[in-house]
Amino acid sequence: MPARSRARLHATAGLLRDLAVTGPDGLGEALRHRRELVAAAETTGDADLAARIIGSYDVPAVWTRADDPEGAGELSRAAARAAARLGPDGPAVLRARLLSVVAVESRGDATADSPLPRAADAPVTEPWRLRAGRAAEEAVRLARGLGDPALLAFALNGSFMQSFAGCGSAARRDALGGELTRLAVGHQLPGHEVLGRIVRLQALAGLGDFTQADAEAEEIDRLAHRNERPLAAVFTAWYRALRTSETEGWPAARPQYAKVLADTADCGMPGLTRGAAVLVALGPVMRGDALPRPGDFAHLDPGPYRRWLDPLLLAASGATEEARQALTTVPRPPHDLLQEALWCVLARAAAAVGHLPVLRRAREELAFAEAEFAGAGSGLVSFGPVTRHLAAADAAIGRHTRSGTGPAGGDA
Repeated sequence: MPARSRARLHATAGLLRDLAVTGPDGLGEALRHRRELVAAAETTGDADLAARIIGSYDVPAVWTRADDPEGAGELSRAAARAAARLGPDGPAVLRARLLSVVAVESRGDATADSPLPRAADAPVTEPWRLRAGRAAEEAVRLARGLGDPALLAFALNGSFMQSFAGCGSAARRDALGGELTRLAVGHQLPGHEVLGRIVRLQALAGLGDFTQADAEAEEIDRLAHRNERPLAAVFTAWYRALRTSETEGWPAARPQYAKVLADTADCGMPGLTRGAAVLVALGPVMRGDALPRPGDFAHLDPGPYRRWLDPLLLAASGATEEARQALTTVPRPPHDLLQEALWCVLARAAAAVGHLPVLRRAREELAFAEAEFAGAGSGLVSFGPVTRHLAAADAAIGRHTRSGTGPAGGDA
């Protein structure tokens, strides 16, 4: 077939969609070639063809940090352009698919470099996040109206990716995962059934319901084996290490975490694995009351978590003023599966050096997750009940307020 022909582009799109679920190598190849495919479709000048190609990649997406943030941004913008060219009166099924792409690929955090707002400031305006959230809502509405189960499953995936506007969303995600699972079971969509059950697995872990989470993990493994979805085992392996840390303690979980870190290092999902060793090392620290030993982290790559870990390590090393300065300019944690965990890290650092603005902000954010286990909603690590971190923050706020220590203001 000639290059850029309609048939060739559609055939390639189908191939990449199938390739993405075959394992690490297939996923990496699919991601690399997807950008080229979308660019080729856009150069045809055929708006309808471009929309169909861009919206065809409905591979279930679980982790909230993109493996290729730059590529995800390009795909989100391409989908938005295609939707704009079709207009609101274009084919509803194409519009729903394009909006779902916007929602799924807008995972992560485009404003992660922005400092925390002062308490007196109005909320930070995030136009891209508002666009992605509205895209998810409209995609679900259109898909429900069309009565297309596969399309609705894709739209619900986008809704999941946009369900992290604030802390404490585990119960909402449990409900969303339940709907996606029922839909997939009823219409024989095995890939999205696995997705729905992983969403529930994460949410149930966040809620501390490990009995139900265990049942989901068993079913995920069974489905993944039967339907040849090898990457699903990455999430159940991590969950079981988390489960051990909660039920048997850190000494029992340590070798399990060492194994899962080694086994999943090359799983083809750097958005998940890069910096994961730092999260594991933080586990016993954050479940206790002491500051970390900086030497324990010297050999670890903090990856995307450096900005939130640095203030804590500075405080632990005795560099109090440097830690306060780092807290003054630290960005707020991304709206994703680990936001509660990172707020706990900031609260611990702020309590150590008396940075009241960040400490109060962290306490305010974490209050929404009072019924959850910090970090456990990720399915990777747990820092224990949020109530424990709230109590520690309250005690530190009282102590520093009485003593008059710490900065009274700042960019945070």
